[in-house]
Amino acid sequence: MTDAARANEANATDTLLSEVRESLGRVKVAARQLNLAAPAVLSEAVLTIANRLRESAAEVLEANQRDLDRMDPANSKYDRLLLTPERIEAIAGDLESVAELPCPAGEILERRVLPNGLQLEKVRVPLGVVAIVFESRPNVTVDVSALCLKSGNAALLKGSRDAKDSNEAIVRIIQAALEEHELPADAVTLAPADRAALKPVLEAVDVVDVAIPRGSQGLIDHVREHARVPVIETGAGIVHVYVDASADVEKARAIVTNSKARRVSVCNALDTLLIHESLLDELPAIVGKLGDHFDAEVFADAAAYRVLDGHYDGPLRQAKPEDFGREFLSMKLAIKVVHDLNEALEHVARYSSGHSESVVAEDTTVIETWLKAVDAAAVYANASTAFTDGAQFGMGAEIGISTQKLHARGPMALPELTSYKWLVRGNGQTRQ
Repeated sequence: MTDAARANEANATDTLLSEVRESLGRVKVAARQLNLAAPAVLSEAVLTIANRLRESAAEVLEANQRDLDRMDPANSKYDRLLLTPERIEAIAGDLESVAELPCPAGEILERRVLPNGLQLEKVRVPLGVVAIVFESRPNVTVDVSALCLKSGNAALLKGSRDAKDSNEAIVRIIQAALEEHELPADAVTLAPADRAALKPVLEAVDVVDVAIPRGSQGLIDHVREHARVPVIETGAGIVHVYVDASADVEKARAIVTNSKARRVSVCNALDTLLIHESLLDELPAIVGKLGDHFDAEVFADAAAYRVLDGHYDGPLRQAKPEDFGREFLSMKLAIKVVHDLNEALEHVARYSSGHSESVVAEDTTVIETWLKAVDAAAVYANASTAFTDGAQFGMGAEIGISTQKLHARGPMALPELTSYKWLVRGNGQTRQ
C-alpha cells in the first residue's frame, strides 16, 4: 500500500469515527426524550412499525437480496440473513404481540413508609441506551428496536456488513414510524457496518448503558474482551437432548427431529444427541427422519455407529472427540451413547454452553433430577429445544438469550431491559 493510500484510509477511518461519536451524542439525547414518552405512544409506534414493515416488504426484500448476493449460499449464516415474505409477516406479527404487552417502565416493585415518614417506592426504569452488536440477522434489527422502544430504551444497533443493505432499509422504516408519532428518530440508531465503528461503541462509557452481543462465539468473545461498557452475553448454543431408558420412542423421535431440523442455523438447534445404551436398537428409528434431509450428516460414537451403519439414509461418520461440544449451525448431529443418567449429566456439564438442554423420559425421578441438576438458561423435559425463543415464551420477541446469571437469564424481553430506582418522598425530614 502506498503512502497516499494509507493516508486516504486513515482519513476515511477518522471520518467514520467522528460520525459514530456524533451519533452517540444524539442517541443519548434521544434516550432521555424517550423516557418521558407515554406508554400508549410507544405501543402505537411499535404497531406503526409493524404496518410500515408490511407495506414496505418489497423494498426490504430487494435490499435483503443485495445482501444475499454477496454471500455464499453454503455459508451457515445464509439462512439467518434470508428474509422472505413469510418471515417478514412473522416479524410484523411479533411486533404486534410486543405492542400488546404491558410497558414495564414505571411499574412499582415495592412500596413502604419508614418510621420517620419517608415514603419509598422501588420503580422499574429503562436501562437507557442499549447497544446491540449482531451478525447477519436483519430480523434482530426489528425485534430489538421494538423491545427497546416499548421499554423506553434507545437502541444503538451495530450490525455486520453481511446485512448492511437490509438493516439500512429496516431502520429507515423504523425511524419514519417514530417521526410519525413525534418520537426522536435517533431513538433507533444504526451504526456504520464497518468493523472500525464497533470500537467507539464498546468504549462509550458515558453513553452506552449496556452492550448485548448476538452472534457467533467469536463475536461474543470479542465484545466481552474489548468492551468498557457493561455486557450481557447471549451465548452460543451447544445444545443436547438426552433420551433416557424410560423414554417413549415416538416422542423421542419427534423431539429430536424438531430440535435439530426445524431451523438449523439458530442457537437452540440440537447439536448432540445422548442416548441410553438400552435404547441402542431404537436409534435408527429415533434419528430416521433426519435422513429425509439430504445433508443431514451424523457423527456417531463407536456404539452408535455400529447400530446406524446400513440403517441410516444420510451421511454417517465416526465421531471424533472434537465433534462433541461443537455448535454446528447446520444439518449435522453428534451422537453419544451413555450408560446412565449420571453419565449424560456429566457430558452436559462438560460441553454445554448453558443455553438449552432437554431430556426425553417417562421416569419422573429422571425428569426431576435432570431439571434440577442441569445448569442452563432453559431446561426441558419431553419438549423440543426449539421453544427457547422470546415469542414462544409469550414475550412477543426477544433481545437475545442470556446464558449468564447476573441481571437476566434465558430469553430477554421487556422486563429484562429495565433496572430500577428508588423514589423517596419526604416532608422536610433530615437525618440525625
